[in-house]
Amino acid sequence: MGHSVTLSHGPTRPLMLGHDLPEALDQFLAAHERELIAFRRDLHAHPELGHQERRTTDRVARRLAAVGLRPAILPKGTGLTADIGDDAAAGPVALRADIDALPITDEKNVPYKSLVPNVCHACGHDVHTTVVLGAGLFLADYLGKGLPGRVRLIFQPAEEVPNGAQEVMAAGGLSSVDRIFGLHCDPRLDVGQVGIRTGPITAACDRVTVRVSGPGGHTARPHLTADLVYALGKIVTEVPAALSRRVDPRSSLSLVWGRVSAGSSANAIPDDGMAEGTVRCLDDDAWHNAPDLIKALIESVASSYGVVTDLKYERNVPPVVNEPVSTSMFRIAAEHVLSPDAVTTTKQSMGGEDFAWYLESVPGSYARLGTRTPDSAQDFDIHQPVFDVDERAIAVGIRLMAATALTAISSGLAISGQA
Repeated sequence: MGHSVTLSHGPTRPLMLGHDLPEALDQFLAAHERELIAFRRDLHAHPELGHQERRTTDRVARRLAAVGLRPAILPKGTGLTADIGDDAAAGPVALRADIDALPITDEKNVPYKSLVPNVCHACGHDVHTTVVLGAGLFLADYLGKGLPGRVRLIFQPAEEVPNGAQEVMAAGGLSSVDRIFGLHCDPRLDVGQVGIRTGPITAACDRVTVRVSGPGGHTARPHLTADLVYALGKIVTEVPAALSRRVDPRSSLSLVWGRVSAGSSANAIPDDGMAEGTVRCLDDDAWHNAPDLIKALIESVASSYGVVTDLKYERNVPPVVNEPVSTSMFRIAAEHVLSPDAVTTTKQSMGGEDFAWYLESVPGSYARLGTRTPDSAQDFDIHQPVFDVDERAIAVGIRLMAATALTAISSGLAISGQA
């Protein structure tokens, strides 16, 4: 049943991806694909915003309980985890799905159009949820045949708003987990394709607010006061420029202002002003160092003009940085249960994703799932009111996630000498 596969950036390890796995997945999907598409459509018609996903949580929990699993609802009542396999086995491999929707009106003309005003699954989380549910149902049977190993399913609330991943972690959802895997719909890739990337795949995204204060005064006598508007202008222009000389350009660390405000009269120097913007970054180390660096640069510029600054730096998410061996597991799994041509290298995105918080604690990887109908004239993008997917992607995602979990389990067994 075993065979040897070389993981990129890692040693050759015997992986117990059996030759029967593709056939077992075929049989499972023949029996359940229609049901799972209906499940996704039900979620799509009943979307729920972050921290409000009680119906979604209940639907997932009931389906998992029906096959003998014991879902654990998170403390706030939305989101859940469920373990599959041998309790005595080593730490589980985790598969994560996000379950919340967006505050967007659904403008599609489909039978499963959102029934909730101004709320829509415009980012594909209904697909992610269905994929991990389907992979879990398959693995509950496959691992139940005496194969060693454990898998933890994580159905995370509130990805689109703060704290969803942190709530999972605070509740012990990542406790003892060896590796974690996630995926996201990508309407730029055709159905059947999987986009993977080693290293940064998304960006960090933080928010910065700078408040500047001074004594104020008359524009006829700027030398007798602190010229606050001039100082604020210097902060707005010089700090982003200085960043480009203080940080490795390959980190793509950028500070872009979106709002600047000061004063109300043409002949009066105001006593306060403010600027707001976002910091984006593709490098984890640069992201960790950004608050102190930006604070120092702002204070350096402000001190030249005699104004006082107050910086509010709000962390949002770090970049998702895919670990090499875990990313190779995605590739091996896709080649085994999809095809050698299924895998493509995906581009980095400047968007943010809170899957990054998990990767701060354990190794793992995040992949892109193709959802575009080949040769389609439609050009969907995520976060659009007309966003939809080719539902054949659900079966592709189930194959990928189930096989990736088994790849990670068997690799761990090989390391421990149990293979």
